[in-house]
Amino acid sequence: MVRHWHWSITALLCVVIPVGARNLPKRANSSDVLDYVNPLIGSQAGGNVFAGATLPYGMVKASPDVNGENTGGFSTDGSQITGFSALHDSGTGGNPSLGNFPIFPQICSSDDLNTCKFTIGTRAINYINDSIIAKPGHFGVTLENGIKTDMTVSEHAALFEFDFSGTSNGNGSGDPLIMLDLTDLWASRQNASISVEEEEGNEGGRLKGNGTFLPSFGAGSYIAYFCLDLSGGTVKDSGVWVNNRAGTEPKDLYVTRGFNLFYLEAGGFVRFKGPLSGPISARMGISFISTGQACRNAEDEIPGPDFDFEGTVIKTQDAWREKLAPISIESGGTDESGLVSFWSAVYRTMISPQDYTDENPHWTSPEPYFDSFYCLWDMWRVQLPFLTIMDPLQQSRIVRSLLDIYKHRGWLPDCSMSTCKGWTQGGSDADNVLVDAYVKNLTNIDWDLAYEAIVNDAEKEPLEWSVEGRGGLASWKRLNYIPYLDFNPNGFGTNSRSISRTLEYSYNDFNLATLAKGLGKDTYTKYIGRAGSWQNLFKAGQTSDINGTDTGFTGFFQPKYLNGTWGYQDPIACSPLADFCSLTSNPSETFESSAWEYMFFVPHDIAKIIELLGGEETFLKRLDFFHTSGLADIGNEPVILTVYMPHYAGRPGLSAKRAHYYIPSRFNSSLAGLPGNDDSGAMASFTLFSTIGLFPNPGQNVYFIIPPFFEAVSITSPATNKTATIKNINFDPGYQNIYIQSAKLNGEDYSKNWIGHEFFTEGWTLELVLGREESMWGTKMEDRPPSLSDTTGSIGYMT
Repeated sequence: MVRHWHWSITALLCVVIPVGARNLPKRANSSDVLDYVNPLIGSQAGGNVFAGATLPYGMVKASPDVNGENTGGFSTDGSQITGFSALHDSGTGGNPSLGNFPIFPQICSSDDLNTCKFTIGTRAINYINDSIIAKPGHFGVTLENGIKTDMTVSEHAALFEFDFSGTSNGNGSGDPLIMLDLTDLWASRQNASISVEEEEGNEGGRLKGNGTFLPSFGAGSYIAYFCLDLSGGTVKDSGVWVNNRAGTEPKDLYVTRGFNLFYLEAGGFVRFKGPLSGPISARMGISFISTGQACRNAEDEIPGPDFDFEGTVIKTQDAWREKLAPISIESGGTDESGLVSFWSAVYRTMISPQDYTDENPHWTSPEPYFDSFYCLWDMWRVQLPFLTIMDPLQQSRIVRSLLDIYKHRGWLPDCSMSTCKGWTQGGSDADNVLVDAYVKNLTNIDWDLAYEAIVNDAEKEPLEWSVEGRGGLASWKRLNYIPYLDFNPNGFGTNSRSISRTLEYSYNDFNLATLAKGLGKDTYTKYIGRAGSWQNLFKAGQTSDINGTDTGFTGFFQPKYLNGTWGYQDPIACSPLADFCSLTSNPSETFESSAWEYMFFVPHDIAKIIELLGGEETFLKRLDFFHTSGLADIGNEPVILTVYMPHYAGRPGLSAKRAHYYIPSRFNSSLAGLPGNDDSGAMASFTLFSTIGLFPNPGQNVYFIIPPFFEAVSITSPATNKTATIKNINFDPGYQNIYIQSAKLNGEDYSKNWIGHEFFTEGWTLELVLGREESMWGTKMEDRPPSLSDTTGSIGYMT
């Protein structure tokens, strides 16, 4: 539902875009929310965001590709552009993802085709920094040779325009050429084919084909299909190219990896007679089903022969305005950069997962099919919970897609991209996604099927738990922990992560217990018992030192052998003070995080953690040391909840203080404004929840309350059409008043430092009176968030 925007005077000013990026002109007193979205945030320093043109959850994502930080396609790191492609992921780490079938415009130095630059290494070219146009639904950049490029998208097709009039020979000699490369960003292509259909003298040309590629973080392979239509001039010649040589015959090409794994660069081209009267348009349809479907997708969504670029941009931007419409802000005079950071983060939460409905090559189903869960280990903590508030109808479709994957593959996915199974990182994280949706009352979901799917994760070990389910279940059930160097003949995966898997399995089983209780199943007692298994790896006397100096804190999770004796992992290992721990490089007993960080990962029983670590004062000192010593990796997801842990010790003001430390020092509107991979919008969602002042503990009906970073924030639920508002009294834009003194909920005094999801669905109003010092608000035992080991509240449901 589209709503009217409510802005303060400050919010009506134009957005200041960082140096090196030029967006569309701003209108004075503009109320267009898209003016406050900068897709380039995170396009440097490892943010790996997708900065090009996309629809919300769109399958096709058009972007330039560079030879530098190219995981998301384009980067503002000063590297060169190598092509323009229509498939990308956003915010991922590791190998570059997708970037299939890049096209590239050029004017060759002479009539001889062999003077053209076909290979990636020879065609790479710099772009003009201040030429960048980055807006939702529209991306443009001018190459240093004067070729101006623009791109927009529909759901399954991309539309590019290449304007040669600014080149040195744009109005004189020279024949523009558009080439297509049968590759991807990772150079993972196994085989591919192309057919060039049009002949000399035609007004335009068509290239179509397919390729088999490898997923960037998973198993197997996938086939992508393309259909590229070119128009805007008279065809001079066309054909195929191999390495840096081309010819007009033949018109078809098949290329394979070869037994010696030699990577052959090859593709097709169409050259036009110059000079041109206007830009060349390139419409690329994409499919994972067939070349014919790729052509139909393009023809249906961006009809020819006069491809309507501006009309396509308008449709795409209108779709974004509708998706962003539930939120309205009263900025209260805050700095303009805060608005840019906020709205850009909202935008990035809806880039992935991607809606591949009707493009699933593996099975036919009436259910939705989403891809690019990259990975749920990242997404379940903040990104998908934000969609539950902002776009609950879509989140319901996402959950149904996960369940449909279970129905047809036998397992819920933990990671999925390019229609392939991805590697599991921790526990069975889809379990947490499903239960979070359950406790927040998402509709049109088969909860009995969800229960069956989660029980399958909890009870049945797959042969290859590296891509689905949980490993080590025999030991988990017998010993109530995952042993260090486990003996596991039942299934196969990386024999590591015994600490993090034990903790994550505990939370998975807590979520299963929550669902079992809600559905009236008799398994609640069984799984709530397993939810406490994390305690079996707590070693009370374990110390930790940094560079030989004792930190003064004792009690850490440690690995334990099959026979019950202790192993050892340095508590600072896998932290920013040591080496990064991944699945393949430096696999350890904690995953992408240290024992220091995982000490706080018991989301369902922080009260017990406080007790084990020596009480509230020690717990808070330990949290503070963790965040100030360099041990905390704020660029990775396991740290996120630790920012809000003081709520459990009755110090919500410390959570607010910590959030204000990280925002804007590490999360801001600069091009390097993310502390790590955006991870499909996970980092964006940390910004969002902190900014609106309600941060989730997903899988539980709990949001921690801190003052919003604006004077007021309102969110209208698309599911109930009711508007929830959280507003600050005594708000100051300099953020001196960041401590809650008192609160009223719907006009009545409210003392709890947390609230439930009903706040959003019922449209409640929360008023917070602020001051410069901490107060007694939210400090009493009965006002703290619930934990499994206490009796102050019921987890999963608001008391």
